[in-house]
Amino acid sequence: MMVFTTMLIVGLLLGFIGAGGSGFIISILTAFFGVPIHIALGTSLAAMVVTSLSGAFSHYREQNVVVRVGLAVGLFGMIGAFSGSRIAHIIPDQQLTWFTASMLFLSALLLWLRIFTRFGHIFMKKDDQTTPKGMHFWVATAGLGLITGMLSGVFGIGSSSYIQLGLLMIFGLSVQQSVGTTLFIILPIALVGGLGYYTIGSLDVHLFVKVAAGTMIGSYLGAKFTNRLHSMVLKVAIVVVPIIGGLLLLFG
Repeated sequence: MMVFTTMLIVGLLLGFIGAGGSGFIISILTAFFGVPIHIALGTSLAAMVVTSLSGAFSHYREQNVVVRVGLAVGLFGMIGAFSGSRIAHIIPDQQLTWFTASMLFLSALLLWLRIFTRFGHIFMKKDDQTTPKGMHFWVATAGLGLITGMLSGVFGIGSSSYIQLGLLMIFGLSVQQSVGTTLFIILPIALVGGLGYYTIGSLDVHLFVKVAAGTMIGSYLGAKFTNRLHSMVLKVAIVVVPIIGGLLLLFG
């Protein structure tokens, strides 16, 4: 019951900021419930399927999802995620913990630069920016999907921060659209990545049910607040969540 309640609260936060939250869930499972890192990675990545499904549906109803971009990036992300899950299996526990924490800190740094510093214009949509078309569209979606999918598969994170930045910089989506579309993209990445971990025995089914149930309900409700709370609350939360996750992994 404690796992479910904790994940319900986590889901509320993740749905609000538009993150599948695998990295944050991994931190909670290892720091507070003593779950081994490889099991935590596989279980949390698989749980992101239902978390993202719930949150993505809610964001779709709020008109925050650009479906064409989400489908294309997610397709290539599936390939990267399955390949990455095979690589993670051979990385020792301690090194994998440090790598995952480092990726969370890096994502927080990039988001902080975009949102709170004078370098933010580099990551922002230009007034005349449009979504790439033709071959440029497929090259862009393939690059973003394969890279973020590989990150998800290797480190067990949903790569939501990196996907959001790519959607903002390459496809010119608004902040709200990048949040909703990111959850849509995470769906196939988490599904295939979780399957990859399951095939190598790094997925606890009973733990998965508890994590998935809590985060699914919380994520659906949390997404309702993305357009309703002040934008500064959203911006701060997007940066702070991966930092907390990284700290919990290292010192929890």
